Amino acid sequence: MTGYGVISIEGTRLSCIEYGGVSGLTKGGSNLLPDRLTRIYTKLRSVLERHAPEVVAVEDIFYAVNAKSALKLGQARGVILLAAGQFEIPLFEYSPLEVKKAVVGYGRAEKSQIQVMVRNLLNLKEEPQPHDAADALAIALCHAFNASRLRHTQRRWSRLG
Repeated sequence: MTGYGVISIEGTRLSCIEYGGVSGLTKGGSNLLPDRLTRIYTKLRSVLERHAPEVVAVEDIFYAVNAKSALKLGQARGVILLAAGQFEIPLFEYSPLEVKKAVVGYGRAEKSQIQVMVRNLLNLKEEPQPHDAADALAIALCHAFNASRLRHTQRRWSRLG
């Protein structure tokens, strides 16, 4: 499953526009890797076309115990990078530790803690499902918090200069 999430930032107000997941497996359809990657790419292009985001934030590459899983994650991530590049959208990458610290305040937070904080921060009625969608929204929130700090720092420096 590959999650995605789109948020909006207006001043200090954060809101959720859309989130969901793209399943790699389908009933009755092809589950071959090229077909799964095509489904991810098609869905992501649709989301990018509908919402025209200013930036795309993704999880940075991390070390996995299972090399085969890491390779599949890398291939899905490559499809995401390709789509962002085709739309010429700036791309930002955050490690899982950065995302957890930004959203939960603790770098070793559990998936359930991330879901609860994402729900609270975005004023959602329920915790986002699947977990991958909650993770995608958490990455978007992490970028929003980092971008806000950067803008604040730039304003401070411009007043001093």
